[in-house]
Amino acid sequence: MVDGFHRVAAATPQAKVADIQYNEKEIIRQIDEAYNNDVELLVFPELAITGYTCGDLFNQIALLDEAKNSLLRIANYTDGMKMLICVGLPISVNNKLYNCIAVINNGDVLALIPKTNIPNYGEFYEARWFSPLDGDMLLVPFFGRELLMGRNIIFTSSADDTFKVGCEICEDLWVPASPSSNLALGGATVICNSSASNEVVGKGEYREILLRAQSGKLICGYVYSDAGEGESSTDSVFIGANIIVENGSVLESTTFSTGKMIVSEIDTQRLASERRRSNTFLNGRDEDYTYIPFISPENKTHKLKRRIAPHPFVPESSIEREERSSYILDLQSAGLSKRIKHTNSTRVVIGLSGGLDSTLALLVAVRAFDKLSLPRSGILAITMPCFGTTKRTKSNAEKLANALNVDFREIPITDSVRSHFKDIGQSEDDRNVSYENSQARERTQVLMDVANMLGAIVIGTGDLSELALGWATYNGDHMSMYGVNGGVPKTLVRHLVRYIADNSKEDVKNVLLDILDTPVSPELIPPQDGEISQVTEDIVGPYELHDFFLYYFVRFGFTPKKIERLAQLAFSGIYSDEVIRKWLKIFIRRFFSQQFKRSCLPDGPKIGSVTLSPRSDWRMSSDSSPSLWLKDF
Repeated sequence: MVDGFHRVAAATPQAKVADIQYNEKEIIRQIDEAYNNDVELLVFPELAITGYTCGDLFNQIALLDEAKNSLLRIANYTDGMKMLICVGLPISVNNKLYNCIAVINNGDVLALIPKTNIPNYGEFYEARWFSPLDGDMLLVPFFGRELLMGRNIIFTSSADDTFKVGCEICEDLWVPASPSSNLALGGATVICNSSASNEVVGKGEYREILLRAQSGKLICGYVYSDAGEGESSTDSVFIGANIIVENGSVLESTTFSTGKMIVSEIDTQRLASERRRSNTFLNGRDEDYTYIPFISPENKTHKLKRRIAPHPFVPESSIEREERSSYILDLQSAGLSKRIKHTNSTRVVIGLSGGLDSTLALLVAVRAFDKLSLPRSGILAITMPCFGTTKRTKSNAEKLANALNVDFREIPITDSVRSHFKDIGQSEDDRNVSYENSQARERTQVLMDVANMLGAIVIGTGDLSELALGWATYNGDHMSMYGVNGGVPKTLVRHLVRYIADNSKEDVKNVLLDILDTPVSPELIPPQDGEISQVTEDIVGPYELHDFFLYYFVRFGFTPKKIERLAQLAFSGIYSDEVIRKWLKIFIRRFFSQQFKRSCLPDGPKIGSVTLSPRSDWRMSSDSSPSLWLKDF
């Protein structure tokens, strides 16, 4: 697959304990199903060929010989299939028995991976039959040839150097020093786990936490295949609790999945990008690992099975969204509280327009003042009506300030701006950029001067999305003494304000809901029939698209082609491909041309994994060329 996406599957075949021929047929049936669905990596459960619960039958020569014969038949069946397959079986060599994964590709058994940690507690007594591998490598006779058996073996794709696969078995995940840790340091971006994990109350939740933590810590994909109901229920129940995880996030999961498989795509390009960004992700020494190439299918663009969220900055679960909103507001207010204490100031000044961003900044200031046990009267909200101000936004600004019990002042700037127009020779009939920016800069001058008079600090209101697009007047609303919204994208601003509205008394809630219903606008152009005439998203494009572009461009360094593909999937039925491409091109151009505004940003708290502060996560020269990123348009 292209763009670093690789389709993987975790399968749980129907099984009968010790009935190898039956198990083989079911394994082959699922191999066919996976192959027909363009799966590139297929993982079966632990000891899938024989069944995990064979007990002392593992000492039977007939069982061991037939398992090896079955492996050969399965491998031969896959001839011509460019798919990596992990299937479990017992392997006897040098008078010892090993619990192994056989890794198959294109009709060949590439290697055997032994289980490192042999459990012998509770319901598990594998040490009765199986041994850990002594040393790192062992050569195993296999029908006239020798197979390599070892722990630190990594399988590398012929088509994508970011697609590297390592294997561990069941208990290996649960121990303090998992083999997957070494495999990830050796370059493996995807870990396979063939497991036979019986189910008890609470184990499923813990297993998911463990898998999410392991994949997050190792910055890897993790494909976990579990034994199902075909295993013996003499003392335990197995339910096929399969799961596919990527860097701490669950892509697919299921239980009671006997006879079925789950399928998703792991983005190894994204994982490799994350590892490059993290200088504490230390690579192992190549001499400690054995790399075995496998044949991958030719690059094809398939429709992804994994879901691409259209709003990557906003949790989709309402419960998680509420928790996240509260936490973000606490972060913003904690940052502002520290700045207030440091400056020994008990006053702040905010330009309150009646729009979303300034509303959020005011709500954060109120939270900070309450946290510091300072009277809210120390917050001065100033509305500065001019040519484009509507009655609705002006009224909402005043209503909100009064409902929150903060100090409020109206300072009209129309006369000041007209005087400035006269000074510089700007016609009021010419609605050019200086017509608009003169208003923004006059507002900033008022805020700064009033703050000086009061010994206060000016709170910036601009958000992360505006910084990405440069949608701010340089040395105007671009400047402040502390910008509380600089780490919050526009799509998230709305949810933060909504969260406050849903948890406020009626008068605050009503005005916040009306602000949420007001179109986003700088209100610099006179209204038409009393309504806002200048809608920001009509000019720069939909913020939900720009936030999507911003997330994947800055966070992962994806190419425009990949971002465009993801956006087409995320916004299918909402925006046409042509619209997505148009605004992506504009995003790239504006992002590069407006870096100079980001190079001198005021201080403000980092909130999420994407920030554009020149002192934090984003450093870029202001004269960088976008031509490489625009060449495909």
